[in-house]
Amino acid sequence: MPENSTEVTAAGIARLAGVGRAAVSNWRRRHADFPKPVGGTETSPSFALPEVEQWLRDQGKLAEVPLRERVWQQLAGHPAGAVPALVHTGCALLLLRTAPNAWPEITAVSDERMAGVLSPALDKVLTARFGPAAEAGRSVHTPSRAALLPSIPLLRAAAELAAGTGVRETFEFLLGRQLDANPRQYTLTPPGLAELMAALVETGERPARTVLDPAAGTGALLRAVGRPAALYAQETDPDLAALTALRLALHTDTGCALAARTADTLRADAFPQLAADAVLCHPPFNERNWGHDELAYDPRWEYGFPARTESELAWVQHALAHLREGGTAVLLMPPAAASRRSGRRIRADLLRRGALRAVIALPAGAAPPYGIPLHLWVLRKPGSGLHPSPELLLVDTAEPAESASGGQASAAGGRDRIDWQAVHGAVLDAWQSFEDAGPAGARPGAGRAVPVIELLDDDVDLAPARHLPSPAAAGGPAELIRVRERLTETLGRTGTLTPPAVTLSDPAHWPLTTVGELARAGALQLRTGGSGTGPGPVLTEHDVLGSTAPSGSLPVDGPAEEPVLVEPGDVVVPVLGGGSVARVIDDATAGAALGRNLQLLRPDPAALDAWFLAGFLRGTANNRQASSYASTATRLDARRLQLPRLPLAEQQRYGERFRALAEFEDVLRLAGRLGGQLVQGMYDGLTDGTVAPK
Repeated sequence: MPENSTEVTAAGIARLAGVGRAAVSNWRRRHADFPKPVGGTETSPSFALPEVEQWLRDQGKLAEVPLRERVWQQLAGHPAGAVPALVHTGCALLLLRTAPNAWPEITAVSDERMAGVLSPALDKVLTARFGPAAEAGRSVHTPSRAALLPSIPLLRAAAELAAGTGVRETFEFLLGRQLDANPRQYTLTPPGLAELMAALVETGERPARTVLDPAAGTGALLRAVGRPAALYAQETDPDLAALTALRLALHTDTGCALAARTADTLRADAFPQLAADAVLCHPPFNERNWGHDELAYDPRWEYGFPARTESELAWVQHALAHLREGGTAVLLMPPAAASRRSGRRIRADLLRRGALRAVIALPAGAAPPYGIPLHLWVLRKPGSGLHPSPELLLVDTAEPAESASGGQASAAGGRDRIDWQAVHGAVLDAWQSFEDAGPAGARPGAGRAVPVIELLDDDVDLAPARHLPSPAAAGGPAELIRVRERLTETLGRTGTLTPPAVTLSDPAHWPLTTVGELARAGALQLRTGGSGTGPGPVLTEHDVLGSTAPSGSLPVDGPAEEPVLVEPGDVVVPVLGGGSVARVIDDATAGAALGRNLQLLRPDPAALDAWFLAGFLRGTANNRQASSYASTATRLDARRLQLPRLPLAEQQRYGERFRALAEFEDVLRLAGRLGGQLVQGMYDGLTDGTVAPK
């Protein structure tokens, strides 16, 4: 094996070959010539990538490793680690973007000579983009020749990938893979939330040209800004700061000034004199060691010295200190920051001086921690000629929104359930109306402009849910009447759709086949979801389980890859969970992309009836024999699912019964949602006086 050869784990081999990890384990047991481990541990060994590729080709299991997978495996198995390798790749891609004509000359030599030539070329590009190497806190350092040498094969492959997919898209793909592979290592700001926060600072007469993020993380917030003239980022983690700087450099053109610094923001502010048009920030939550003892007399605490438990209010005042007069800041905040007693004096002063303009409650799942509905605080820097606003805008999008199927989606349904388009519309409409017309512009049910004087009590509680009417009260008794009418109609349908009395008989003894055998015979196709880019909707696992409209979305950036699109008559089954669920795709759902943890079965209509297939896949015994069990999850192997060999006409007879059962199930589900909505609405109406007891 060549020295410094890239290593790959069993999971990586499975990804290369397009199989499950169990298949790789079987290959190791059954084939004596399978490559031997070269590293890792006994329970998680690693293998030489070139040896694995050659073995897969010899076995006919791999025609060619996709280039994007080769690049990722080289990066993940880099001897210095994935993050340094990703930094080297980002530097090379920045050079490729800045000086594309120089790249062929640099690469037309041996690896050793290329490393020597590349280092000074990178230094020139990095200095032009981020300032001199000696500048304090510069986040991206020029890699030396010795550091670059092990990365040269990776950089050559990354440049080849970029030639086909684009420089920016290549880096976004590799960065996304790194973040997905280490979910607990990074606190992410989802794209939908980042776009909403950026949109809030870009409204108004004066656009946000200079923007600061003092807790930049992976750079998602600054990347969402439309047309900035200057971006400023500070991040404590040196690795994250370097990745953020490169991400922003690849995302913006050279006309945008870019400054990214590595330091503890609250203790060592890298931009003490900056007065930006806007500040975007997703600060760390519940930090006790934020500098309370050493920063007691810091001039940033203009609204009061934050308690040790109020680190978020320190970030709020840091953001205000870096705004020009009239500038806007948007911070993601935990809901406790709006109501903790230890922060009430600072909240009161923010209100009195007009610095806090809006508090917006988001749906649960908008950002980590995903289990609670976080808040957005919109702030504006007071100044001469600016009069404090007598109102605070409160918006609550945390309540469940009516779904396309007529029911309600759970507010705690998770990040895959959020309709970001609806959230954006509700928040931005309420904010723009408030900005344009003050309290008269607030939309009933979406937001309310609350007089500041009403909030300045002993608690100064700014949680929107405490000051906005409930959804039932907002709709009034008329809404409850409509819900009751729909429930009555739906219950009537359940009566007509209730299955007829069953006729008992002995168990049938049909000749059986499996989905795997049918796939090999060409009677159906098997596809797995979870990849692709584009603007269309995604059918998620939650949508299949709840029989709702597609609610997910594909990533916009990344190498172009066609997603699996569902068609009418397809049967979709969840891979995880062990439940007996199968959904037949109709015309309304057709065209959506197939999401993660879902498998699609596309039957040939001349050989298989879709409803017959879906019905037998839902059998409890069928699911049990086709499931494998791990310590924390159950996984369904769709190829092992069984169904009887029956003529097409007989399949269609069964299919009609299965279709009727599915319709009955959908109506029952809708009746349950409407019943819950009516019950809660009655409780709310009776307790707030809008409904009178009879």
